[in-house]
Amino acid sequence: MPKITINGKEIEFEKGMTVLQACELADVEIPRFCYHEKLSIAGNCRMCLVEMEKSPKPIASCAMPATEGMNIKTNTNLVEKARKGVMEFLLANHPLDCPVCDQGGECDLQDQSMYYGVDKSRFVENKRQVKEKYMGPLIKTQMTRCIHCTRCVRFATEVAGIPEIGAIGRGENMEITTYLEKAMESELSANVIDLCPVGALTSKPYAFEARPWELKKTESIDVMDAVGSNIRVDTYNWEVKRILPKLNNDINEEWISDKTRYSCDGLLKQRLEVPYVKKNNKLQKSNWDEAISILIEKINTTNPNEIGGHIGDMVNLENALAFKKLFSILKVTNLEFRERNFYINSKEKSNYIFNSSIKGIEEADLVLLIGTNPRHEATMLNARIRKAYAQRQIPIFSVGDPGDLTYDYTVIGNSTDTIKKILNKELEFSKKLLSSKKPIIIIGESALELKSGQYIIEEFKKFLKKNNFINKDWNSLNFLPQNASTVGLIDLQILPNQKEKNSFFEKLKNNEFKVLYLLSSDNLDIKKNNEFIIYQGSHGDRGAEIADLILPSAAFTEQNGLYENLEGRVQECKKASYPIGEALEDWRVFNLILKKLKKNENLSNFDSLRKEVLELIPNFTKLNDLPSYNEIEFINLPSNFVSEKVIIKELDYFFTNAISRASKTMSECRQIKKDSKKTGTDNL
Repeated sequence: MPKITINGKEIEFEKGMTVLQACELADVEIPRFCYHEKLSIAGNCRMCLVEMEKSPKPIASCAMPATEGMNIKTNTNLVEKARKGVMEFLLANHPLDCPVCDQGGECDLQDQSMYYGVDKSRFVENKRQVKEKYMGPLIKTQMTRCIHCTRCVRFATEVAGIPEIGAIGRGENMEITTYLEKAMESELSANVIDLCPVGALTSKPYAFEARPWELKKTESIDVMDAVGSNIRVDTYNWEVKRILPKLNNDINEEWISDKTRYSCDGLLKQRLEVPYVKKNNKLQKSNWDEAISILIEKINTTNPNEIGGHIGDMVNLENALAFKKLFSILKVTNLEFRERNFYINSKEKSNYIFNSSIKGIEEADLVLLIGTNPRHEATMLNARIRKAYAQRQIPIFSVGDPGDLTYDYTVIGNSTDTIKKILNKELEFSKKLLSSKKPIIIIGESALELKSGQYIIEEFKKFLKKNNFINKDWNSLNFLPQNASTVGLIDLQILPNQKEKNSFFEKLKNNEFKVLYLLSSDNLDIKKNNEFIIYQGSHGDRGAEIADLILPSAAFTEQNGLYENLEGRVQECKKASYPIGEALEDWRVFNLILKKLKKNENLSNFDSLRKEVLELIPNFTKLNDLPSYNEIEFINLPSNFVSEKVIIKELDYFFTNAISRASKTMSECRQIKKDSKKTGTDNL
């Protein structure tokens, strides 16, 4: 490996590194504003100046490639003087409004000016003032503070794939702005707030809410989709004030979606604080004792075959297992978690996870999407596909038209006939697929809802195995679930008995259930007739609207719990605040029911539930790690082919769950999206 000398210390570095990256290997901190590890190099701010032997002037370390034999000094008087000069230029037009700036306390410019700022300026000219820009309901602008680092411009173009931000004007008249004065139409737009090293772009919903040093910070995971993005939940007096990304290069890198970041204001709205009982066709406040007594009475007077249970999209594994145990004690077998009836083969883990892994997308040389819109169903996974496309121009194909995905792709067909032709090697695409080394096939829920759902996944599995695309080193078969709880609940075998003639959905459609127990389930299509509906959840949403009995429970930020993301990676969601009012964690509610049933020997505690969950999860290695590989067994399942159209079901992206539907910010984003559709400027 080549060597470079930094401050008299010899360091080995990888070919292609810059001087700044080599300095980081030597544990030397270089100040910077425009440089960012995940973005292209701009070399705008000049704050990273260092001294290089035989160079008459200091060099910008972020833009200078490191070469063998270089001698770099970062702590000389020349370097310090140069950096102080740059800082003086940066502060020439920067307003002195740190006390009222939302960036105060976590501002790169504040931190660097402590080291390189001076107590007076030699500039006598008036500071320039820049008109504020409108960037939608998420981003608050104060462009007079902007230092033109262009991080936001590069992020919008390179990562988000929406080149809506740019620079206009030259010299002192240069301004960063959206080209048309409208909201940024990207699900990743608010990441520019984290990227901005000054207070030019800040969070509009969070404006003047709290200071960073007043907040309690809890590292957790996101449950708005199945990706399992790593996040940091910031609370003030147990109220969630904001959600920020936590770096995890295997999953979400250092970005999160706008829905993940801003749905948190829905955690305090429309909350269920006490039990409710329907009396005289009206929901009235009650207490736990009365509510549990009514529930027990209903269950005791109903045949177990006429009781159904449905688990919602954001329920953790411990609570789901406790619910399953409760139903087992009640001898009820009608338990389901799917919101729509799509095909699942739960016999083997590789049938229902994203086997190639999110990070593995970067190694792929071909992507085929079948009945899925990853931009809306798994935003961070879509960002990873875009990254692979932007860096290596990999070919991307789709069966079904998902709309704008922020990268170029080719629609090769809109029906299951196309899939049959691919598998029979009758299409030109089949040759491309077979000649690729690491293809990725992503099958969405919309495809598995079809009558040919079983045919699609089972026949693709055989095809890929036969052509050696499923092995220990690489598995091309990937299922893309939409909900955070899906993979974990399949692992816990929370599926109705396959041998039964009538499925859960048929019984629901035919109104065969007399009692329906909804556990945080708000997206199930229920045509209520005479069923007695019990709703247990955190928000007064769709499930609570049709309920006869409501039991208040904790939201995901108010309890500890495990979730399994689409890769089969088990992660822990940590408690950041407390349940509101009389609300309890779900497993505690089930204990109250068991006590009333006098089944004290079946009571659960959280630690035993977690231990049991980890024992039940197949291929489990350890927390935060991918599951282990098992040799795939092939069972010839009868799979009927039906010629039909592949229609990708459109998600109401900003309103996918109870928390986002209660969020004022998400409501504003949704309205802007609707308005832009009417005017024909929609990119979403």
